[in-house]
Amino acid sequence: MPKNTRKITTPQSLNSYIKNICDIMRRSGRAGALQYVPELTWMLFLRILDEREQREEEHAKAVGASFTPSLEYPYRWRDWAAPDGTKRLELQMGTFGRFMVFVNNDLLPTLKGLKGKPGATPRQKVISEVFSFIERTRVDTERNLLDILDKIHELSLEQVDETHMFTLSQVYEGLLQKMGEKNNDGGQFFTPREVIRVMVRVIDPKVGETVYDPCCGTGGFLAQAYQHMMQKVTTATDIEILKTRTFYGREKEDLVYPIALANLVLHGIDEPHIWHGNTLTGHEVYGGLFTDAPAIFDVVLTNPPFGGKEGKDAQTRFAYKTSSTQVLFLQHVIDSLKPGGRCGIVMDEGVLFRTNEKAFVKTKRKLLNECSLWCIVSLPPKVFVNAGAASKTNLLFFAKGEPTKEIWYYDLSDFNVTKKQPLTVAHFEEFFKLLDTSNLKLSESERSWRVPIEEIQAKNYDLKAVNPNKKAQKDTRTPQELISIIEAHAVEVAKALELLKGKGV
Repeated sequence: MPKNTRKITTPQSLNSYIKNICDIMRRSGRAGALQYVPELTWMLFLRILDEREQREEEHAKAVGASFTPSLEYPYRWRDWAAPDGTKRLELQMGTFGRFMVFVNNDLLPTLKGLKGKPGATPRQKVISEVFSFIERTRVDTERNLLDILDKIHELSLEQVDETHMFTLSQVYEGLLQKMGEKNNDGGQFFTPREVIRVMVRVIDPKVGETVYDPCCGTGGFLAQAYQHMMQKVTTATDIEILKTRTFYGREKEDLVYPIALANLVLHGIDEPHIWHGNTLTGHEVYGGLFTDAPAIFDVVLTNPPFGGKEGKDAQTRFAYKTSSTQVLFLQHVIDSLKPGGRCGIVMDEGVLFRTNEKAFVKTKRKLLNECSLWCIVSLPPKVFVNAGAASKTNLLFFAKGEPTKEIWYYDLSDFNVTKKQPLTVAHFEEFFKLLDTSNLKLSESERSWRVPIEEIQAKNYDLKAVNPNKKAQKDTRTPQELISIIEAHAVEVAKALELLKGKGV
């Protein structure tokens, strides 16, 4: 079979190529992204893992070092999936259907069971967890499966530009958008990549620091932090630290957890320490990758779910009890930071301005007393529209240790962001010119201002950004835009009413 020599250099070309593979999956009756993304994930993962291990083995031989592969024959991609693989050729020479039997009854159970193997390596445990919820292939026929494998095999490390190296979280997000399968279960949305890049750049994690995301989703923050930190490595020891002892996270969703692991490994993180379970309740599904995690971290980068509601089993674990998922996560983040630790977090505007619930006020007071909340960026209303969320959001940046004396605000709320014209790093050009994180010397502009702690305390810890420099402007929103805003709020109100009815209020 001729190899595809077209180099993939943009997210668009990667998405286009993956879409071609998904078209074959749809032939198997897997019409929705939620059905075939897990399938796509494990196949891509094994393809690139095998090629990476071949390179590692070649390097080890060149320097006279030993190398132990994570997978042995016949479970390596080159053995069973490659068109000229020894095991694949053997299976195809026999009775039709033997290949599917091997995949379902031998390959998948073996990979899933690696973590129980005596002396299992960290990478083998990660492989095992990637397959933790894969019982059998979802592809319906052997012919379709072989077509998919052949297509994936054409992808290689030489063909994919490192900047866009199998960003599975981006592919996953794009597929959900295209297929219209929004996940509406309590506000689990995907953080736009540009927002992640800005937050990582501001926090600027250093080699040797630990990075933590308590609700990591597909691993976007951790992957971007890795790429940012890799630009600063100077020694082989630095690289080893980054790949094995730096990145920690938690994720509760069964579908998303293995995708996060695969995404991080494919980015180059050999040992992503991801805990599978509910961060807020403490309920653990699998913690084997998190056993050596520190109790507190140098850096936290995160975007807690919008609008989520928690029960008593979560609330009882926190000092300030509330059903608000974001408020509980904010308490968790504060307690997870080392003295001097830094955090960048996305917050729903409602958390900032609500002063009518004790837990909200006390949590914000805790934040300002225990941390220096030095910056709040007010984002445009539709930043998360591509991810299915209409919430108005802010970026909060703080460091633990010194109490807050004043907050520097920066206002981007007047930018018109749409699905076709999303927020980009270019919107932050002036912000970064004004920002000097080395000594927190923050300059003034029409978009920025300072608020002393005394003023915030007098407002009962209302942290909402209200730009005193903004000139009165005519409302230029169209009737359709206003209707969309009203409808979005109506949906939220309807959900709240249903929740109250269910409680018999």
